Amino acid sequence: MRRDYPSRVTLHRPGIQPTEEVSRRMKAVRRRDTQPEVEVRRLLWKAGARFRLCPRDLPGTPDIANKSARWAVFVHGCFWHGHRSCKLATTPKSNSAFWEAKLAANRRRDARKALALRRLGYRVLVVWQCALRDPAALVRRFSEAGVTKR
Repeated sequence: MRRDYPSRVTLHRPGIQPTEEVSRRMKAVRRRDTQPEVEVRRLLWKAGARFRLCPRDLPGTPDIANKSARWAVFVHGCFWHGHRSCKLATTPKSNSAFWEAKLAANRRRDARKALALRRLGYRVLVVWQCALRDPAALVRRFSEAGVTKR
């Protein structure tokens, strides 16, 4: 497993074990089929776009993609992907050095994934969780990017 953050930064302070509550919450965080991702898929489908979910043969395994039309969509949670200037993307106060390094590494990884797809000729869209507050604007953005026909 590759880490882009210093190994000296640990998730928990030495000698302090995570509580059962923290462990339970972290295990509940889903990797796919999250509420924002499902909402984006619903909007795309309603607008006439057809797609595949998490195609593993594409670099970065985008959340939603259409290989024949050569477009891919990544749906990012504002917190986990470090959306700058978004109130949903706060850095936790405890162990902030770890979280800053972790979120910076997530942003670098996201940029690498998007670049790899663009080099293959794909149009790449990143949809942030907070963008779902205005579904009509998001559908217009899909249309302008050529993802939907409507």
